[in-house]
Amino acid sequence: MTAEGDFEVTMTPLESDEGAGATLARLRLEKRYTGDLEATATGWMMSAVTATQGSAGYVALERVTGRLWGREGSFVLQHDGIMDSGAPHLIVQVVPDSGTGELTGLRGTLEIIIDAEGHHYRFEGELAE
Repeated sequence: MTAEGDFEVTMTPLESDEGAGATLARLRLEKRYTGDLEATATGWMMSAVTATQGSAGYVALERVTGRLWGREGSFVLQHDGIMDSGAPHLIVQVVPDSGTGELTGLRGTLEIIIDAEGHHYRFEGELAE
């Protein structure tokens, strides 16, 4: 099953450590999803930004709470992202067995699309029946 829509994200810096090779940072995430996924999310992100333009890495966890495909509950998304001189590689997937309520058994991956109009998502997943 597929879900598509938009999201807004606020990232609040919590701490950083400038050092050899990269600046490490920890940020608080707050998101609002609209569209087929009507939800809010909170979480944490850790990043490493290098001196080379377009090269960085990040990991994040976010708890998403709301309604997906008409079902209420929550689930956790895990992000694993790399930018290699501007070339992105990102995997965002549901942490197995993190679904609650009517989203218990949720599995899937989320694609993030960023363009001039904002942030968008495409979620491909399934619910264990």
